Amino acid sequence: MKPQGKVMLVGAGPGDPDLLTLKAARAIAQADVLLVDDLVNPEVLVHAQDSARVIHVGKRGGCQSTSQEFIERLMVLEAQAGHCVVRLKGGDPYLFGRGGEERAHLQRQGVAVEVVPGITSGMAAAASIGIAATHRDHSQGVIFVTGHGKSESAQPNWTALVAAGMTLVVYMGVARCAQLQRSLLQAGMAATMPVAVIQSATLATQAQLLTTLAQLPQALHDSGLGSPSIIVIGEVVRCADAVANIGLDNLQRAVG
Repeated sequence: MKPQGKVMLVGAGPGDPDLLTLKAARAIAQADVLLVDDLVNPEVLVHAQDSARVIHVGKRGGCQSTSQEFIERLMVLEAQAGHCVVRLKGGDPYLFGRGGEERAHLQRQGVAVEVVPGITSGMAAAASIGIAATHRDHSQGVIFVTGHGKSESAQPNWTALVAAGMTLVVYMGVARCAQLQRSLLQAGMAATMPVAVIQSATLATQAQLLTTLAQLPQALHDSGLGSPSIIVIGEVVRCADAVANIGLDNLQRAVG
């Protein structure tokens, strides 16, 4: 009888290897096979066994990507072969990481699956420049939203999100920045709303832009920032470290 394998969906955190959780490090150390996303810092693989097979299964918008169907099939086959499989994802597997889809597929195939949460890049990116996603003076909540839905029809209800008055943390929004701006303005958000864009958060290569919703597309273009980036929109951006130094009148010029 073949030994029973399993799959662990593991969050590798936002990039800085020091932000990997202890449980994630232990999971990596158990793995016979590691299926690694593009946004995972390769330094975390220091925790893997020398004998572990590392398979890179990148999934990045606008880039050549491994199909989701292939990844799911590979996880099942490796687990059925008796292996401990770690599906290693940037951030948290359940926050825009397709973890829910993968867990459901594995369960349908009778494969044991465990989820190890990770620090999500949205929270880490905001914190890295002094922004608290929630703040009693500015926002009583935070909403995580994707700028890149599964289909054109799968778009957020921007009117409802703006009416909520909470901090918006937008994942995968750089490529559709102009569309994001239009949607928010049409939904009633003030053109003067502060916005932060943080690229490669928590890494040595991190760069950031502070601007306003009115200036966002042009400022982002001029800054040269691209993916992977997190966009933070809301009054809490006034708490960013750079704002204290330059003042809101010059917000759009604060490019890191």
